Amino acid sequence: MIFLLLFITFFQIGLLGFGGGYSMLSMIQTEVVTLRGWMTMGEFTDMVALSQMTPGPIGINSATYVGYTAVINAGYPEWAGILGSALATFSLILPSFILMIIICRFLLRYKSHPIVESIFSGLRPAVVGLIAAAALLLCTEDNFGSPTSSPWQFWISLGLFTFTFIGQQVYKMNPILIICMCGLAGWILF
Repeated sequence: MIFLLLFITFFQIGLLGFGGGYSMLSMIQTEVVTLRGWMTMGEFTDMVALSQMTPGPIGINSATYVGYTAVINAGYPEWAGILGSALATFSLILPSFILMIIICRFLLRYKSHPIVESIFSGLRPAVVGLIAAAALLLCTEDNFGSPTSSPWQFWISLGLFTFTFIGQQVYKMNPILIICMCGLAGWILF
């Protein structure tokens, strides 16, 4: 039963996840943590960090991680977890694969049509909104701590967030360097 639920869940996310992996994060969180209970919010946060640090798109990495974790947490053996990873990943990319084949045939023919241009004009702000929702979703006490219950974690986390934002936006630092520096700072300070 878990395999069918994984397929349906990630097929729907892949079908409706416009804007790529970051915009899918809020949908994955809603399905995996809130509705299905396959993992906790802390595990989800760890999954996002791990998915971002590993090569490949974050949506696909997340599906792979969730597929494995959901099956293992359901009490299945490790080989079934690997099958769950493969199934969730396949389910996530299948709608895009099918849609891209269909869309490529028609988009090349009608890409300059006013209706098609209007549709894409409407999709752009929606994609930005989904990405912003994913960012706000991760601004939780699990990630930043709390100024009252864990002030040290809160202020260090806020400092690392600020450093990362400024390093990326102002100084155009390499994201891998930023991740390594923040990981080292977390190891030393926490």
